[in-house]
Amino acid sequence: MADLKSHVHAPGWVGEFRAFIMRGNVVDLAVGVIIGAAFTSIVNSLVKDIFNPLIGLLIGGIDFSNLFITLKGPHLATLAEAQKAGAVTLNIGLFLNAVIQFLIVAMAIFWMVKALTRLHVREDEQPKAPPPPSKTEVLLEQIRDELAANNKD
Repeated sequence: MADLKSHVHAPGWVGEFRAFIMRGNVVDLAVGVIIGAAFTSIVNSLVKDIFNPLIGLLIGGIDFSNLFITLKGPHLATLAEAQKAGAVTLNIGLFLNAVIQFLIVAMAIFWMVKALTRLHVREDEQPKAPPPPSKTEVLLEQIRDELAANNKD
């Protein structure tokens, strides 16, 4: 049994895949996707539960989620009823919800990138102490000073 394990080799791509997964960019991307998924649920709730009722109230009580056009089938009051009855619908309200969600996410990302850029610029503006002179520069300064002292004599 031990001899069998010593002769079994993992394919070359397994090592490459392991190296690929452990690279920093891939891990950062995975964290970004997870945070993005969580952020999406927050934005969905913000649009569905806060913005749509307010916008609907402002334009006359229209519920965007039930804004649809029946192309084929029975004309029913709500989108859920129409879909249950098998009607073919153009879901204008759901599309508007998606557009609003996109605009909110785009605006949030814009402001986040703008803030991060501003922080990065401020970090770059910090005065930095000059690096200490190299050994060669120190030696050349000593030689210069010796030559200057010898020329004065």
